[in-house]
Amino acid sequence: MLMRIDHVGIACENLDEKIAFYRSVFDVKVVAREINEEQGVEEAMLHVADGEGGGSYIQLLEPLGPDTPVGKFLARRGEGVHHIAYGVSDIVAAMEHIGGEGVRLLDKSPRHGAMGTSIAFLHPKDVGGVLTELVESPPRPS
Repeated sequence: MLMRIDHVGIACENLDEKIAFYRSVFDVKVVAREINEEQGVEEAMLHVADGEGGGSYIQLLEPLGPDTPVGKFLARRGEGVHHIAYGVSDIVAAMEHIGGEGVRLLDKSPRHGAMGTSIAFLHPKDVGGVLTELVESPPRPS
């Protein structure tokens, strides 16, 4: 069911500073940057590599305010790994299967993610303490 590690989400206080750090240290390129009002973040996707199942990224997340999920995360834990995301080919089928195994879904249906993806989150208490995201990439152009 899981095709790849799609991205690792990293919460940060200052998106521009973290982008500059990752560019200089790891020589990665920003392939998308957007504000996601629904999730309360400004995010940047930094390309790491391509594989058979699609690309792998580092997702940097700066909260739009202190009362957002990432803002609360930063207040509790400080900067660092926020979540891990796995690529799936069919997010609805993955959600049905995983939910059927007793894992709580934080999303009842897929929602909009970065770069046109469909995403859904799993409850961290049911996945070893790790906030886990499922990602279905949009169809590739022919």
